[in-house]
Amino acid sequence: MPSGTVTLNDGNEFPLIAFGTGSTMKFKDVTDYVGQAIDNGFSHIDTAQHYQTETYVGLAIKESGLPRSSLYITTKYSSGKSPRQSIQQSLNKIGLSYVDLYLVHFPALFSDFESGWQEFEKMKKDGLTRSIGVSNFTLEDLQKVLKTAVTKPAVNQIPFHPYNYASHKALLEYCAKHNITVEAYGSLNSITQNPGGPVDAVVNAAAKRLGATPNQVIFSWVRSKGVAIVTTSRSKERLQEYLAVDDLPPLTAEEIAAIDDAGAKGPPSQLVVARLAMQHKFERSSSLVMWLAIAIIFGFATFFMF
Repeated sequence: MPSGTVTLNDGNEFPLIAFGTGSTMKFKDVTDYVGQAIDNGFSHIDTAQHYQTETYVGLAIKESGLPRSSLYITTKYSSGKSPRQSIQQSLNKIGLSYVDLYLVHFPALFSDFESGWQEFEKMKKDGLTRSIGVSNFTLEDLQKVLKTAVTKPAVNQIPFHPYNYASHKALLEYCAKHNITVEAYGSLNSITQNPGGPVDAVVNAAAKRLGATPNQVIFSWVRSKGVAIVTTSRSKERLQEYLAVDDLPPLTAEEIAAIDDAGAKGPPSQLVVARLAMQHKFERSSSLVMWLAIAIIFGFATFFMF
């Protein structure tokens, strides 16, 4: 069954799971995949200027034959042009008169947070987007925006999974305090790109109890933190698996805590480095130091790539 919605801080309803056209779908014709997602129950489609998929999202929407009111469309300001020029360009590509949510893709796009956010507020007021938000913003970035904002960001879309939960706790608490909905991308990376880590065992145990898949357990854990989800897949079966999360019994408090604790131990690459350091008793040989540095860089680059 399709997932439910949450009410944003501006009063608009926000679907709790979205089909994303970034990640491995960037720069490709995603018309069929977006159509497949819509056919299987996804009402929220996430795109961005940077992905270069807006035109294909528009084609899929048109081919679906569904009324505009039944779909929720998010896109993102990713270019060096002005936000207003960019959203007009996006609307033309998608074939819409407005989007439901317009995000600042990266904080670096704002040379000045006050004036940049004021442009977003004007676009919302003018009806080009129903809601405005941000993506990849840290707690400090949000504080800069909220210092002068008249309209708070409704959403902050961030990479979120068990291995970075501990580092994001303060950000989640700040967002909750200001009623900013957090939306996660890359949540499955903790088990798909880093198999064999400490999270696997506790996730698999919960999956066995629930008769669910590890992917569904990760999404249940994300939802237990009050966080919405953007995900993607070319597989019809995967899409149905993701949407079925709402039909599962909830994780127990003990299972959630176990995933938290396992995630705090870090992904496999960090464990390997720690074991090597213990084994060699922090020997200062140049070759070991170089090897450890390479392992750390490779591990983090692989883990956070999207």
